[in-house]
Amino acid sequence: MGMTMSQKILSLHCGRTDLVPGDLIEADLDLVLGNDVTTPPAIKIFEKMGVKEPFDPDRICMIQDHFTPNKDINSAKLNKTMREFARAHKIKHYYELGRPEMGIEHVILPDNGLVLPGDVVIGADSHTCTYGAVGAFSTGVGSTDLACAMATGKTWFKVPYAVKVNITGKKKDFVTGKDIILYLIGKIGVDGALYDSLEFTGDGIRELSMADRLTICNMAIECGAKNGIFPVDDITREYIARTNPGRFASNDYLVFEADPDADYVKTVDIDLNDVELLCAMPYLPSNTQAAKDLSDVVIDQVVIGSCTNGRLADIELAAKLFDGKTVAPNVRCIVIPGSQKVWRTALDKGWLKIFDDAGCVLSTPTCGPCLGGHMGVLADGEVCVSTTNRNFVGRMGDTSSKVILSGVPVACASAIAGHVAVPEVDQ
Repeated sequence: MGMTMSQKILSLHCGRTDLVPGDLIEADLDLVLGNDVTTPPAIKIFEKMGVKEPFDPDRICMIQDHFTPNKDINSAKLNKTMREFARAHKIKHYYELGRPEMGIEHVILPDNGLVLPGDVVIGADSHTCTYGAVGAFSTGVGSTDLACAMATGKTWFKVPYAVKVNITGKKKDFVTGKDIILYLIGKIGVDGALYDSLEFTGDGIRELSMADRLTICNMAIECGAKNGIFPVDDITREYIARTNPGRFASNDYLVFEADPDADYVKTVDIDLNDVELLCAMPYLPSNTQAAKDLSDVVIDQVVIGSCTNGRLADIELAAKLFDGKTVAPNVRCIVIPGSQKVWRTALDKGWLKIFDDAGCVLSTPTCGPCLGGHMGVLADGEVCVSTTNRNFVGRMGDTSSKVILSGVPVACASAIAGHVAVPEVDQ
């Protein structure tokens, strides 16, 4: 029996050629990631283990993004712990506020060229599965596994079964990767790929930008998947050449394709012609409905950003949709570029002025509102349309508040209309 893309990558990293789903393996890691929430407890475990030095300071990435700028004394202490560890051990990829390479972890790692096809990457954050968009095997772990990985450069995996997602057709106007992944989650449910690898294939992939693919893989976890992964094509190669100028221009990475006889537990077909602008209504990402049918839902807030939809393409699209428009009087709209590079590009191109003229609030890169941390926490009964990735009870604030997930086009149109809305086709 042949292997899937994920199985081939894991096979290379554990030194075995006979892998089958369900096997327990120990694999070498190419990159280990932690943020300001998960790294401080990992550091405590690391030190308790008696380890003197990390396995490779050049292959550990530590990012301050969840509670930054520091929202209170406790978050400041968490960041101080990480900062002191990073400086003491000369962690190469330690990123703080304001620096050109800084931003939200799952935006900056691929954009800074730290993840490549064929890599195995773990991160103490559930949305680490984002990097499958560039043909890597990447997945989330807990702080204990992060500590052990920082010490040894290895971790254990159970080789996942795989679900083939066959994408065909062409996208409709304004449909983005967010609508496609919500369509998939709505179709199979929040446990529809539990501990499976979502392996995307089909002629429709050529319709998907890298931003679409990153968004889709980012939310693979929302249907229970261990990881999501796309095959490497010309769009991937162009992105890698752009984010790794010079160093990887010669294709200095490994590309894996699934064998024709690879085994899948099931195949899910997605015809892009069938995908509409969608919303995930409270309180699950699988509770999807057509956005055009929700115009009676009045809202209080809109959030545009996050590791799911804060990339350059997202902010550019938002600027186009807000140009010449204003936010409805009953709505607060928060725009959060996903990285300092995105923020600066938005400044240079005049997009920040468009947002300001429209009545939006502009933020430095942060995960803040996504997890109800800061920069947009909801009060009791408030409703928010958000381009983030989760809409669980109390996710963005009070337990009686509600989060409606959407892509950038619906979020912008809703902010302007004051209720859930879709953009006009001629915009």
